[in-house]
Amino acid sequence: MRSLPQAAPYRPDPQIQAIADWIGDPVDAAGFPKAQLRFRNDRYDRTVGLAELSDEQWVQHFGRFDPLPDNLPRPLALRYHGHQFRTYNPQIGDGRGFLYAQLRDGDNRLLDLGTKGSGQTPHSRDGDGRLTLKGAVREILATEMLEAQGVNTSKTFSVIETGEELWRSDEPSPTRSAVMVRLSHGHIRIGSFQRLASLGEKDNLAALVDYALAQYPGPTPPDDAPARDEPAIMLLHQVVERLADLAASYMVAGFVHGVLNTDNMNISGESFDYGPWRWLPAWEGGFTAAYFDQQGLYCFGRQPEAIHWNCAQLANALLPIADKGALVAALNRFSDLYHDNLARRMCWRLGIISQGPDADLNLFKAMGESIAGAKAVPEEFFDSIRYRTSAGSGEFADLLGSYDRDETQAADSTARQETQSMLIEEVESIWDAIAEQDDWKPLTDKIAALREKGDALGPAPEPAGLSG
Repeated sequence: MRSLPQAAPYRPDPQIQAIADWIGDPVDAAGFPKAQLRFRNDRYDRTVGLAELSDEQWVQHFGRFDPLPDNLPRPLALRYHGHQFRTYNPQIGDGRGFLYAQLRDGDNRLLDLGTKGSGQTPHSRDGDGRLTLKGAVREILATEMLEAQGVNTSKTFSVIETGEELWRSDEPSPTRSAVMVRLSHGHIRIGSFQRLASLGEKDNLAALVDYALAQYPGPTPPDDAPARDEPAIMLLHQVVERLADLAASYMVAGFVHGVLNTDNMNISGESFDYGPWRWLPAWEGGFTAAYFDQQGLYCFGRQPEAIHWNCAQLANALLPIADKGALVAALNRFSDLYHDNLARRMCWRLGIISQGPDADLNLFKAMGESIAGAKAVPEEFFDSIRYRTSAGSGEFADLLGSYDRDETQAADSTARQETQSMLIEEVESIWDAIAEQDDWKPLTDKIAALREKGDALGPAPEPAGLSG
């Protein structure tokens, strides 16, 4: 069974203040007509010492944005650039969100509370700085499903309805509004480094590397890695390791993020910022989540390539302060790390013992062909194998027959719940209940079912290939 997050006292630690002068802009939240609490994360509020807040106090902090004690005196809208669908854009940054607070959890990890839909900032351009309530509900569903599947994801911490009518081209309008708060291991993006490199701010670029290494520490590079003790090289190795595992986790989850731009890539390796996401209704490499992704750049099957490309943009941004050959050596580790993590995560999800990356990758390929041939929903297929209600067919069944079951997961079959997928039809049904009848029960029931799913699956395997 998955261990629940551990309770911890409130420990404010706004480390970002040391670099605040050049990483962001102080801003204030919008004043909203109302603030009605719709969701508070009762699993994670206690991990950062905020479970004791009354609902009224919660709304004051996460709807009105009164500062938390001894934390940031004013929110900070972060500055960054980024490649958006491979086109460099220097005109971005936090346009409808900000960093609200930083605090430590029981494992002494620095966590951020960041917003979406909290109003306009200097980076809003022509945007209204708002978030639709439907967008917030979709993010709740995305983060809860991904966490259940063992993906490293931000947590939806709070959703408060704000009483404004919003007009959007991709939703029936007017539509309801909300402000959302994420709990995340930092909001430093690849695009944060790209901005500093583009502006020629070498000292600040080096300082951001130091900040990232200090606040989001990771393993040291392999012993044979060139320039392994140089800070920028150390950071790139860590980011490559984390993002290779993230790419693998998306593929095993059957998840399509939709917008894998460099400003949406967190150096902590944590998935976040969920817009047009989808889960696969069928195993199809060319399946896209975003209607505006006309070329399929971020389709399901190209996500590892996209994430690797983003790592290369971080390497480019670090060139002013690091050796090119050493950066390339770090970047070249991505493929092997990705394949090792893909194999490990697939075996975990199927409840089998690995036979080594080569055999496991052959099994993964055959599995995809079996799912596609059966016209099965991928999540249902995974459950049928894990809980022994099916062995698949064709080459996959033959290969699977040579694998031993992981008996450490045998008890999971007794905890099996009805398969919980996340197809768009169910997402729309959950939203329709809210939009038409203000009925939140389908959402709360789904959250409970997804948490049961995650408890039954247990923790995902540790990333493969990490150096010690």
